[in-house]
Amino acid sequence: MTDDVDTLIHDFFKGVAKISIAVSGTPLENIKQVGYAVPNFYTKANLLVHLLQDSEVYHKVLVFVSNKRGADLLFKELSEFFSGEICIIHSNKTQNYRLRSIQQFDSGKNRILVTTDVMARGLDLTEISHVINFDVPRYPENYMHRIGRTGRAEKEGTSLLLFTDKELEAKDAIENLMDHQIEVLELPSEVEVATQLTYDERPKHVERENPLKINEEERGSGLHEKSEKNKKVNQGGSYRRIMEKKYKKPKTRGDKNYGKRRKK
Repeated sequence: MTDDVDTLIHDFFKGVAKISIAVSGTPLENIKQVGYAVPNFYTKANLLVHLLQDSEVYHKVLVFVSNKRGADLLFKELSEFFSGEICIIHSNKTQNYRLRSIQQFDSGKNRILVTTDVMARGLDLTEISHVINFDVPRYPENYMHRIGRTGRAEKEGTSLLLFTDKELEAKDAIENLMDHQIEVLELPSEVEVATQLTYDERPKHVERENPLKINEEERGSGLHEKSEKNKKVNQGGSYRRIMEKKYKKPKTRGDKNYGKRRKK
């Protein structure tokens, strides 16, 4: 229940009663929560490759990415190392593809599932050892739904949160909601810090001198005085004017009986 939905309900409904099964934002005691501070997307991918090499510890892993484009890019990067162990789900995939991926992941055929928040709730998948938040969710409540996929049926689970400097504010919002500090671990020395950036991470070029912002006098008016040629008034065409002058009234081309009518 987000604040926006709560406000909407109270604005449009009368006699609203709220029944809470569990207090929102309460961290589950059987889920170990840790985080890694990383500079960019490809360093996050390198960290995942390093961690997922240990298939005994990371035996059933759910990786959450914030959007479909990021999920596809991460799936491509991880497939180079875990091609027979990884599958992907997001809203652009067909229903049959999604159902097949869920079945393969749930049965253990694939141990790594990359997905968006489409998998954050509503599915009961068992024996998930780790939930990896590749991106920090925009809404802290979504973090709670994500990590709730592990640590089920009184079993222990682990949640990893990978965050950049730009995601620190969202991480703080999650910790404030849970009233719990996520333990931050050191980035393993074996993990290469990537210099390559994704399109969204690259700095955007902004022109220092924008010609549209100079004043009207320097730029000149968009309405210019008409040239002599364009000042002429349309008089109906040269043929019409000649006929009017010669016969005092316009004569239409092709009128063979025009002269006969005048003789009568």
